[in-house]
Order: sequence, then structure tokens, then C-alpha cells
Amino acid sequence: MTDQPGALDTTCVNTIRTLAMDAVQAANSGHPGAPMGLAAAGYVLWTREMNHNPANPDWPDRDRFVLSGGHASALLYSLLHLCGYDLSMEDLKQFRQWGSRTPGHPEYAHTPGVETTTGPLGQGVANAVGMAMAERHLAARFNQPGHEIVDHYTYVMCGDGDLMEGVAAEAASLAGHLGLGRLICIYDDNRISIEGSTEIAFTEDVAKRFEAYQWQVIVVEGDGNDLAAIQQALVAARQETQRPTLIKLRTHIAFGSPNKQDTADAHGAPLGQEEVCLTKECLGCPSDATFCVADAVREHFGRVGSKGAAAEAEWQARFDAYKGAHPELANQLVDALSGFLPADWADDVPTYQESDGPLATRAASGQVLNGIAARLPTLIGGSADLAPSNKTFLNGLPEFQRDNYAGRNIRFGVREHAMAAIMSGMFLHNGVRPYGGTFLVFADYMRPAIRVATLMHLPLIYVFTHDSVAVGEDGPTHQPVEHLLSLRAIPGLTVIRPADANETAEAWRQAIQTTNRPVALILSRQKLPILAAERVADGVARGGYVLSDCEGSPKLILIASGAEVHLALAAQAELAAKDIPARVVNMPSWDIFQERSESYRHTVLPPEIRARLAIEAGSSLGWERYVGDAGAVIGIDRFGASAPGGTVLENLGFTVANVVAKAEELLA
Repeated sequence: MTDQPGALDTTCVNTIRTLAMDAVQAANSGHPGAPMGLAAAGYVLWTREMNHNPANPDWPDRDRFVLSGGHASALLYSLLHLCGYDLSMEDLKQFRQWGSRTPGHPEYAHTPGVETTTGPLGQGVANAVGMAMAERHLAARFNQPGHEIVDHYTYVMCGDGDLMEGVAAEAASLAGHLGLGRLICIYDDNRISIEGSTEIAFTEDVAKRFEAYQWQVIVVEGDGNDLAAIQQALVAARQETQRPTLIKLRTHIAFGSPNKQDTADAHGAPLGQEEVCLTKECLGCPSDATFCVADAVREHFGRVGSKGAAAEAEWQARFDAYKGAHPELANQLVDALSGFLPADWADDVPTYQESDGPLATRAASGQVLNGIAARLPTLIGGSADLAPSNKTFLNGLPEFQRDNYAGRNIRFGVREHAMAAIMSGMFLHNGVRPYGGTFLVFADYMRPAIRVATLMHLPLIYVFTHDSVAVGEDGPTHQPVEHLLSLRAIPGLTVIRPADANETAEAWRQAIQTTNRPVALILSRQKLPILAAERVADGVARGGYVLSDCEGSPKLILIASGAEVHLALAAQAELAAKDIPARVVNMPSWDIFQERSESYRHTVLPPEIRARLAIEAGSSLGWERYVGDAGAVIGIDRFGASAPGGTVLENLGFTVANVVAKAEELLA
């Protein structure tokens, strides 16, 4: 090894490769191929072109980097370590081990410098689109002439697998439509997948596809190791301000491996110790050492930290000047980045009177959302082409489009999966509070992104309307049955199904005040009676509560959520007429209720009262935790049918007569 300029660059690139190889080999698990092929691109981006400060990974005006193909995590960890982030050599040696800071796929808030959790392919591309959207939005809101205080880029690395996934196509299409010139994607065109050559399933012209998406496409010829060509492509990408850029980089998986380069074997398995040694020899690195970093390499990468610290200091000076010239805007930007919630944010949330009903909870949600948006300027979002039905449009505010990035109404188009992943990216960027809506039945399209958002503890708000077979005439394809259960099964996701307009307002309050997890609001299409505000006051915050009790000790507990709460109340009155005292428990959120103390839960559902009947127009699975072995459930364990909503509900047993009959059976 020498320290001459060209040779040192080569040594630095090969050090990235050897660290990745060694980490995977030590774990006896992982993906060495992509890190080895992308090492040169990673080196150029992280040391020459990307604006970042290893000493402060949260510097607001840093460039963002997303590794969409999260299986190449050994590349990211090697770069983080070499550039001086708080990630030690010992951390690299603990790759993929229990409790380590270097998990198999990058995890947000777990490893310093990791901007988002990636691994499920394609989602990282959509996350990056969201980050670029947030950057443009904040720039449009806060930048002033002579004060470009929000001024950075979003870089994403993706592979063939990412671009096979539909979510990447959805997001790339929207990014092109929006003209996100600050978004730059490095496409690792190594033409290898787990099963072999991509020729077996992926023969499209990617460049033409992205040109059709209105992206600039730059093709870097060669083997992916021409540092000057890669740098030139990155510079050209930044010069294009009206379109996002795809840099198509033809690389070789497991570059330098004499026996496994360009093979599927190198994708997802260690090279083997013998092949690792042979590869190091081919790369001109010591074959008898592991996790080896030469002093010259350390010194060279150390300049990244110095450069980043200087860049942040320069930005801080610019921000101080901005604050002097525009103090109110500067304070608003600080509030946005800190997630500050104004004291008066809920002052315009309506309270409903019983005479205001009946009112669909989706309609109430729209009114509440607009009340909140008036006082919470960070709130931004939209719908997957269903805003008129979801009631997610912010009235009187402009749309987020290429000619007005300051707009707060986002037209996501019919792109549910991308919408959810873009929302994650927007929040991860910082400075905005995203929400997104669609029909509950299409939560399935969003589920992978909801799951990862929950894993990251992102306080996103999902607005799901048309919540049951009461959708009616659109039929079983649009009538959710298993979807409530499916969402409730995601660990850490808070699911709230309010029973009326006042509970909907409380659900929004709960969602806005939740800072460590996503919240899914489940809302009705059909109109529902309005309950007195004092009856539901803090019920959502408790998850479940006694909405209506009887005189004396109840013989039976009726438990319901959403629209079916009103059915339970009507059945309670009918039972009372038959001298059967019953309690009605409203259960808007299993998740919140389970977090209450056991003593509280027992006051709502006394263990000694074993006759319990749950009523919900969805899958009955899961309700056994509340009704026990002595209770029963009126649910739906089949698909619905095309007919008016009331007719469908009646035919599936959601009538007062059926509830009363089931209750009497339990007590017989």
C-alpha cells in the first residue's frame, strides 16, 4: 500500500470492501456482494460530494443518504466507521449479533448516521422521495432572498431488486411529476439477484422507464470503479434543478473476488475464509489480517469530519444571519424541527352537540383535521386519490406541486404503498408532521410501510375511512373485514376506531399528542348519532371505558367499537325492558386499553362478570381476550356482499334483535 494520491484512493475503496467482507465473514451471515461492488461509489459520495458532519448526525442542513437495498448494510457501516461516526471497529466485529449496533439491515435511531430503516426492497426509494419533498417544502416556507437556510440533497442507493418492487415505481413516478431536482438515485446495476442473473425476470430498459417518469438519467460506463466518472455524474445530477436524477452505475457484485464476482453466490452469503483471503490478495490488501485499516486511510477519511464540521459551522453562521434578518421565521423553523406543539393547537377543534348528528366519523374527521391544521403549520398530507371521500383536504390551502412546494395538500395519486413510505421519509427528514388517507380495505397495500414506520416509532397519522361492510354497494372487494385485526396485530401501532364525532375529535387529539408511534384512525362512511361530549370526554385516552351502565350489578357486558357502539346501546335498552341489566363498554382502542393498569381494566371489565358479548363489524378473531371462554362475539368471518350498507349489516346479524338473542343465550 502506498499513500500516493491515486493509490490512496484505491486503498480507501478496497478498505471499504475488506471491512464489509470481514464483517460478513465474522458473522457467518450477510451480503458481501453489493458492498464490494458499490464501494467506489460510496467512497466518492461520502468523502467528496455529500455534505455531512460525522460529529453531528442530526445537523439540520445535512444531505440525507438512504441505502434502499438495506441488505448492503456492511457498506453503510464501513462508511460510517471510516468517516468518523460513533461506530467503532468493535461494532463492525459484532455485525448481526444480538444487541449490536450493526444489525443485519440498517435501523433508524439504532445506529448513528442511519437515516431510515431499510431492508424490504423499494421502500427506501420512497423514503428518499419523502425526504426530498420535505426539503423542498421547508425551503419554500422558510428560505428568503439572500438566505438559503434549507439547502441540501437527498441521495439514495438502490439495486435491481428495489426497482422490481412496485413501491419504487410508484414513488419514482410521483417524484418525476413533482420535479424533485434535489433527489439523486445511484442505481447499482449489477444484474444479479438471489436466484441468479436478473435476465431470468428483469429485462426492461430501466433508463427509458425513468426518462418516462421525467427523470434525468446519467449512465456511467465501465465497472463501477471510475471515481472521476462517478464524481462527474454526481456533479451533473446536482446541476439539474427541475428533475430528479438516476445515475445508472454498472457494477460487479463481489468485485475483486476471483471465484465469486458476478455470481449469485456472493449476494447473500459469506464468501468463505479462503475466498476472502484470495480476494484481499487480488485487491492488494494484507490477506492475513482482518478488520484492517491503514493509518493513511484513517488520516484520509479523517478529513471528512473536518470538512463536515466546517460546513456545519458555515451553515450556523448563515442561520445566525437569517435569524437576525427574519427572527419570526427562524423561530418557526426551530419549532418545526423540534416538533414543538403550540399551546393553542387544538383551540379550533369542534365539540359536537347531539343535535348536530347524525354525522359520519369520516366527515367529523375532516372538520377536526381542518381545525387542527389552522394552528399547526407543520401538518401536511393528503390521500391516495380519495381526498373527497376521506375528507383529508385542508380547505383554503394550496396543493404541494412543482410550482408551489409550500403547499400542504399532497396529491399522492393512486399509490397507497408509496404514500405510506413517503410519509415516513417526510417525517424522518424532520420539520413536518405527515398524515395520509385511503379506504381501510387498502390498508393492505400500505401495510409493509406501516410496519416499518412502527418499527421506527414514527408518529405518523393514517386516516382509514369506509371502515366496514357498511360501505355497501361497492361490495366485498371494498368492504374491509380482516383489516382491523390485521392492523391491531402490528406491534406498537395504535389503532383507534371512534364511535361518533366527539370521539373522532378525541382520537385526533390523541394522534397529534402521540410522539413515539403511528396512529391509525378507523372511520365510518355511514352517518352515526352523536354522543354527548361529556360521555366520551377522555374515553379514547383510556382505550376502553364504561359508556352506559345499568342500575345495580350488570349481568352482562356488551363491548363494541365504532358504529357498533350505537347498536350496543340500543340492545342495552331492549335488554333493560326485559329486566336484564347490561353494561355497555366502548372500546375505541385495544392498544391504549391494554396499556392501562390492570386495576383500571378490571373496573371496566370486572373478572366476575363472565357473560360478555363483543360486537364489531369485522373479524371476530382477537376479541377472545375480552370475552373469555364464557362469552361470545358478533363479528364477520366471511366476505361481505354488494347491497346497501344497512342491508348487508342486517343480513350479517348486526341488528338489535340478534344482539339481544345472543345475550339471552349467554345468560341461559
